[in-house]
Amino acid sequence: MAESHGSTPLRVLVYSNDADTRQQVILALGRRPRADLPELDFFEVATAPVVIEQMDAGGIDLAILDGESAPTGGLGIAKQLKDEIEQCPPVVVLTGRPDDAWLANWSRAEAAVSHPIDAMQLTNAVAGILLAR
Repeated sequence: MAESHGSTPLRVLVYSNDADTRQQVILALGRRPRADLPELDFFEVATAPVVIEQMDAGGIDLAILDGESAPTGGLGIAKQLKDEIEQCPPVVVLTGRPDDAWLANWSRAEAAVSHPIDAMQLTNAVAGILLAR
């Protein structure tokens, strides 16, 4: 279970090759998306190798991966992380459209939110995952 406010911020890795997408995610969630969650500390990543490196290193509480990133999409990275990291942190994938939810299931991500990013939908997905920890 996530600790209550006043605790250590949760580290959220945000991956997209598009800086605008990363900013949309960060702005949608804000520093504290809900009062019953600790603050979020965002770590922006633009390339797949850095995502793998950071997740392998540990200390990430949640990863938000853009499935539309190029050349490496977040759905494939999510699947790789879930297959290779024994205690992989939860993952939210951003899909191109709601119909791509089956890809999120394949990737073993805990949640999927489709583009364009809806702040309420993203916040609810993230809060649900973090509160269930």
